[in-house]
Amino acid sequence: MPVVRKQLESNPLEMLRRRGLRLTRQRELVFRLIHNSRTHLNAHEIYELAAKEDPKINQVTVYRTLKVLKEQGLVDELDLMHYEGEQHYYETRLKREHAHLVCMSCGSVSEYFGDPLREMRAQIETQFGFKVAVARTEVGGYCADCQKSGLGEAPAVASQAGAASAAEAH
Repeated sequence: MPVVRKQLESNPLEMLRRRGLRLTRQRELVFRLIHNSRTHLNAHEIYELAAKEDPKINQVTVYRTLKVLKEQGLVDELDLMHYEGEQHYYETRLKREHAHLVCMSCGSVSEYFGDPLREMRAQIETQFGFKVAVARTEVGGYCADCQKSGLGEAPAVASQAGAASAAEAH
C-alpha cells in the first residue's frame, strides 16, 4: 500500500484524471501549488502564486477550481481555529491523517502525525460502529515561543479563574 501512495504523491494529477475531471492548465496549476506548498495557503495566496506562473489566470477561476477540488475530495478546506477570522486555508488530502496545532497568539500552525490519532479513529469505529471516512483535528493552544514571551495565557482561562475567585469571596 505505501508504494501506491508514493506513486500518487509523485503524480497527484493522475488522481484527478481517474475521477473524470477535465484537466485544464489552471486546475493543474492550482492543485500543484497546494500540493507542493509547505504551508497552508488561503485562496488569495493561491491566486497570487498562480498569477506569477500564469498571468492570464483570474481570481474567479481560482475560487471555482478550489470548489471543484474540494467537491472531488482532493483538497480540504480548513479554518485553523478561525485565527484570522473567517479565512480558509487549503491542503491536499494526499497527506497522512494529521492534526493541526494552531497557536492562538501568533497563529503559527504545526502538523502532528501520531499514533493517538489512529487510536482515536479505531476507538470511534469500535465503540460507535461508525466508519470514519475523514477526520479533521485542530488543537488550539500556545506555542513554546509565545509561552516564553508571556503571551500564552488564554483569556478564557484567566476569566474563569477570576470568576472562581469572585465566587469564593461570596
